Amino acid sequence: MAKARTHFICRSCGGVQARWMGKCPDCGTWDALERFVEPKPAAGAHRELAESWVMEAGAEASAGTVTATTATQATPLPEIQSNDVERLATGIGEFDRVLGGGLIPGSVILLGGDPGIGKSTLMLQAAGKMAQRDHRVLYVTSEESAFQTRLRAQRLFGNDGVQIGTESAPIAAVDGVDQLQNLYVLADTNLSRIVEQARKVRPAVMVIDSIQMIYKPDVPASPGSVTQLRRTCMDLVYVAKISGMAIVLVGHITKDGQLAGPKLLEHLVDVVLSFEGDRHHAHRVVRGIKNRFGTTLEVGLFEMTGSGLAEVTNIAALLDPTVRAAPGSVICPAMHGTRCLLVEIQALTANGLLGAAKRRTSGVDSNRLAMLIAVLEKHGGLRLADQDVFVSAVGGLRVVEPAADLAICLAIAGAHLGRSLPAGIAAMGEVGLGGELRHVHQVEQRAREAQRLGYRTIIAPAPPTKQDKACHAHGLAGLDWSLASTVARSMEMLETPSKTR
Repeated sequence: MAKARTHFICRSCGGVQARWMGKCPDCGTWDALERFVEPKPAAGAHRELAESWVMEAGAEASAGTVTATTATQATPLPEIQSNDVERLATGIGEFDRVLGGGLIPGSVILLGGDPGIGKSTLMLQAAGKMAQRDHRVLYVTSEESAFQTRLRAQRLFGNDGVQIGTESAPIAAVDGVDQLQNLYVLADTNLSRIVEQARKVRPAVMVIDSIQMIYKPDVPASPGSVTQLRRTCMDLVYVAKISGMAIVLVGHITKDGQLAGPKLLEHLVDVVLSFEGDRHHAHRVVRGIKNRFGTTLEVGLFEMTGSGLAEVTNIAALLDPTVRAAPGSVICPAMHGTRCLLVEIQALTANGLLGAAKRRTSGVDSNRLAMLIAVLEKHGGLRLADQDVFVSAVGGLRVVEPAADLAICLAIAGAHLGRSLPAGIAAMGEVGLGGELRHVHQVEQRAREAQRLGYRTIIAPAPPTKQDKACHAHGLAGLDWSLASTVARSMEMLETPSKTR
């Protein structure tokens, strides 16, 4: 019998250690090492699995299937054929945007989020959409029974229900559950039986909800442990590569904020997506953390309704047009991948203790906030050392690009001075340590989006290039530019509330 090897894996960074230690030497997290027993696999086990799968596939096997023979041969790079892989669209535009256009055959996607955020709803809607397009989908539910999944599907796809829609087009009714003949549901937690059913059904996509309940019978560990998660995920990745089907794994966020337990799963899969938002509010955000087939800068916006998730294609839905200009609130055109989203930056200052002032953020980098507060004290004439400062990006979006520096500074200054920008003004610009404003990229796209949503004036730094100067000189019809070179100059636009009414 093969001897089992014991390792200790850090659930924070995924580092592997030979023995247990109180603190992980790689990331410095205390009490994060967990015992992992890795039994030595039997010789030829993976080869037999690959050959049996390919033999049963027969003529239906994908052209991109990796067999045991081709996987063991080294090939010169120029001789490798570069076949164009056709992505499998899920039918949900915002979800496909984050994926890079759809699912890649043979890829493994990990979707994580807090319990109750709507992960199962999103995946069942995507599975139903693909089944309506004649793609065979296997939906494995490990937390619910098949009857519960049927009830959820009736709410999403029933004759009296609705399907994914957009704000520009009405959300229309679709065919009922009886029309989803290509959607197979399996309520099981045994990985061996799941793989056997996948071998029989031959789906194009398999969804496992959730990975933390799946277990291997030959592994002496409880479901959800580091040992089970790693072994089950490795086997599923191997199955996806040899079969050519895309596998979507759903994982919960643990109490420590880790995605589906250890960070090790993020290294094994091809795509890692985060489903974020407050389950007590309607809006949800799908964000890419890792993507081997596309960018991680795209975000997908959804709204939870009584009949499932609806796509939000217009960011103006996150902005309340009835809210009047108030101190501490500034609109910023922020880029998320290829799209421009207008985000409302809010700030609040309150009396605190000198030397122990609080700095809290939501959707904004806390380190960037500390730097901008120092710039406002040094070059903006504000005293914030004894002030508690709170900054938030409204709508659940996370703004990390430097173009939001000016909006954050103006929001903090307005909240501290009791002043606000006049209505219809947006701000963008990077702030340097010397208090100067630096140019940002894609100015014209940001300006067009702001103008489309009714903003008439843009506060921005002076353009450095001739092309940008021409853009500012000619401008867009009906759009004014307020150019500033320093933070202090931009703060002159702040007015008292009496002047903004």
